[in-house]
Amino acid sequence: MNLALKIIFSILSILYPVVVFSCLVIFHVPVKIFSLFIVFIALVYLLMATSGNRAGGEVSLSGRLKKNLRLLVSAGLLLCAALVCLATGQTLFIKLYPVLMNVIFLFTFGSTLFLPPNICFRFACLAQKNLAKSHIARRVEKYCFKVTVIWCVFFVLNGSASLYTVFSKNDKIWSIYNGGIAYALMGILFAVEFLVRMVVNSKMPKLAYISKFNAQSWPLDKIMCYERKWSDKKYLTWNDFLIETAKMRRFIKNHDNCEKWILHCEDYWLFLCTFVALLQCKKEVLLTANISPLFIEEMKNGSGSTTLFLTDQTEVEGKPLENAFFIPKVLEEAVAPSESEKMTCPQIDSDETKIILYTSGSTGHPKAVHQRMTEFEADNAFILSKWYEEFASRKLCAVNSQHHIYGFLFTISLPFAAGVPFRRKRIEFPEEFEALDDESYIIIAVPAFLKRTCAEMGEKKLPLKNPWIFTSGGAVSPELAVDTNRVFGFCPLEVYGSTETSGIAYRQQTKNGLIWTPFDNAKIWLDKDDGCLTIISPYIKDPAGFKTGDLAEMYEDGTFLLKGRADSIVKIEEKRISVTEVENRLLQSGLVLDCSVVPMQDRRQYLAAAVVLNDEGKKKFEGTEKYLINRHFHDYLLQFFENVVLPKKWRYLEKLPCDVQGKKHKPEIQALFAGEEN
Repeated sequence: MNLALKIIFSILSILYPVVVFSCLVIFHVPVKIFSLFIVFIALVYLLMATSGNRAGGEVSLSGRLKKNLRLLVSAGLLLCAALVCLATGQTLFIKLYPVLMNVIFLFTFGSTLFLPPNICFRFACLAQKNLAKSHIARRVEKYCFKVTVIWCVFFVLNGSASLYTVFSKNDKIWSIYNGGIAYALMGILFAVEFLVRMVVNSKMPKLAYISKFNAQSWPLDKIMCYERKWSDKKYLTWNDFLIETAKMRRFIKNHDNCEKWILHCEDYWLFLCTFVALLQCKKEVLLTANISPLFIEEMKNGSGSTTLFLTDQTEVEGKPLENAFFIPKVLEEAVAPSESEKMTCPQIDSDETKIILYTSGSTGHPKAVHQRMTEFEADNAFILSKWYEEFASRKLCAVNSQHHIYGFLFTISLPFAAGVPFRRKRIEFPEEFEALDDESYIIIAVPAFLKRTCAEMGEKKLPLKNPWIFTSGGAVSPELAVDTNRVFGFCPLEVYGSTETSGIAYRQQTKNGLIWTPFDNAKIWLDKDDGCLTIISPYIKDPAGFKTGDLAEMYEDGTFLLKGRADSIVKIEEKRISVTEVENRLLQSGLVLDCSVVPMQDRRQYLAAAVVLNDEGKKKFEGTEKYLINRHFHDYLLQFFENVVLPKKWRYLEKLPCDVQGKKHKPEIQALFAGEEN
């Protein structure tokens, strides 16, 4: 019954001018009698706005008023107009109702221009649930802003015209305009906006995820990849991609009895084409950055079935690489695919994909982590929902390996999905950045490479145009954040996560300091037993979530501060000490560029410190004997810690051993102290 009343009175609201004209002009209903009729309608509106919903359970009065705000406003306006009309016998205030409605709509629409999101964008989000979290949200919101402005202009003009008809003293003109012309103009505006919206929608950028693309996803001449720098004009297109994936599919099908394939490619382009072809052939893909013969043999033996190895490398550790298929040779010797073969793209079921990433974890020993494109592409979708415009307006280059999750997500699957051209080879030397002065670039980096670049550049600035930097694989120190901002012209946006969790949170130190902001789709809390971060997100397959080894301090707004790893807590002479805290104190000395403190064990357990001095440190200790440098840092640390827990062994290096991701592996650091005197 309530729904039926709403429909009836909605129709009455639309036909209000016609009703007024019919009653007062055609049927000559006395003004005071008509006023009572309007009072009755207003009271019914009021009852409808405040009535509960018995079928759906009891709703609070404030909740009902909020839900039926438009109905409540209409009731109030009609009641005021009717009472004034009843008291004065004048129809002026009844005729002002359309004017007042235009004023209310103007205020409602106009206020959202200053209190975003604007109202048209809110309506769009109601119609399309995932719009606010899509890569085009910012573009749609800008379009909706313009539409909201146009509606505000309409309400000003329409309200002004309506006000003119009120004082025209011609009831027929008032009725025709407010009961017909105004609605016709509104309908025309709706229709024009709908047609424009269709054109705008057709021009909105689309995404082509690895598991969802087809041959028509991009034009054949679309540039997907470039060499060295953009202005060199050495490009690889969508057509090249379709040809080379077709060649690799044919090769893989010739070895169809093999279900597992190890893939290692330093060349991003060859990696992409081969990886996609493997998924199209429904193969299990094993990604590794380590291709030493013993490690590859361990992978093959541990796979439980025949496993073949695809790579673009011909040697490892100075020796020829054996028992591997050389991808450039496979492509060179392959017969060009037919047009139909090239344009045929076998579907990839993201839920059924089998991808294994090998990560060192905290122990330095390889650990196999099973992944799917489902989680990878959910991660890409979120990143693009926040930073699509930054990617779309730049060309991409990277310094890190795509065989780890961060590198794979940001240098392979994400640029592919967004159609962002990427540099074919990773940047290996800091001076390569100096050549990137021709375009705006988005740089996928790791802290170790940023630190190395800043150290080599000194006081010089790179000639980059409006760069954007993402970094992960370790925390950026406050000192490095300042140096990177000075040298690159941009403070890096850091992404916190792991192979097991994918992206968890982000920060940019010029805006957030050292505080991390969780991704919108991640639920984060501290484990009550050991204080480690625990996460539930779309990227974690276990519904119970994943507990990290990272200690943190949580704040009321959900942000957090990392305080080191749980496995960084060691016992020395029964005293608990955080090696991360010791490292932070050394960095705060003003003499240390980088350091790593590790626990050692022989007759007893103790700490050892590997230190890289900065320029000030090198100047201070130039010509100083090692034992005196040791004593300086010992006395410095004694201000913060008990003597028994201070490092007993010290090494001073030009740089710490780390992988291409910039990660320091504990066993490699510990090996530095084998047989070393205190």
